Amino acid sequence: MKYKKRSTLLGDMSGLLASILVFVFPFLFMLLNSLKERREANLLNLSIPRVFHWENYVEVFQTNDYVLLKAFKNSMLLTFFSVIGLVVVSSMAGYIIRRRNDRMTRIVNILLMLGLMIPPAVIPTIWVMQCLHVYRTMFGMILIEIALQIPFDIMLYQGFVGTIPVELEEAARIDGCKNGRLFFQIVFPLLKPVTSTIVILNAVTIFNDFTNPLYFLPGTENATVQQTLYNFTGQFSSSYNLLFADVILITLPMFILFIIFNKKIVNGMVAGSIKG
Repeated sequence: MKYKKRSTLLGDMSGLLASILVFVFPFLFMLLNSLKERREANLLNLSIPRVFHWENYVEVFQTNDYVLLKAFKNSMLLTFFSVIGLVVVSSMAGYIIRRRNDRMTRIVNILLMLGLMIPPAVIPTIWVMQCLHVYRTMFGMILIEIALQIPFDIMLYQGFVGTIPVELEEAARIDGCKNGRLFFQIVFPLLKPVTSTIVILNAVTIFNDFTNPLYFLPGTENATVQQTLYNFTGQFSSSYNLLFADVILITLPMFILFIIFNKKIVNGMVAGSIKG
């Protein structure tokens, strides 16, 4: 018994140490260097700044005519409308696929699994967006984010719908409840745990997305927060103090969101495994 407790304690300690190495040290490294002057920050070490330059954060906001504020606006709009679209479409699709057990839903399930495994093809996607006249538009970028995240979200909703008793829906239909009202007034409120998980995970993923806006939403007027990092790096010189300050400002909102709602994320992820 003592040996088992000791091994469990060692396992917990090693997991904590690994977490510190992977998450805490990089964040501490960025924080310390964001408060240094440019020459000191270029040494890229973990030393404490000789003088704390809090004005670095003010300078980051003021760079290029407050481009960071505009980028925050673009990222917030992209994240908000993408998440709303994902919740509405994924919840309805997950519900239908789970409740129907026919050939069509099985084919759709296979396609969803392919969507999880196959990465998007950039050039054909740009061509399709140009044909639809949505390339370099916020609306087109929202559609891209929804398309990329929807397979995983539908899979989560399917699992959770399986925990809702079918008898509840049958009783509502007997009382004359139509399909739309049945879903939005009875089923959807019961999906709150997994919906919270999907909202948080998608918000973090989309807000932190760098590659897709770079390909599908080019242009300085459309820049998202991740693309502002280019403002402080160049071919011949880089302002690492301002770069790290920018990273801290970009990371902080989603980091706080993740810490606050961490339990809801875990609960929503495992809830669908209670029943088959």
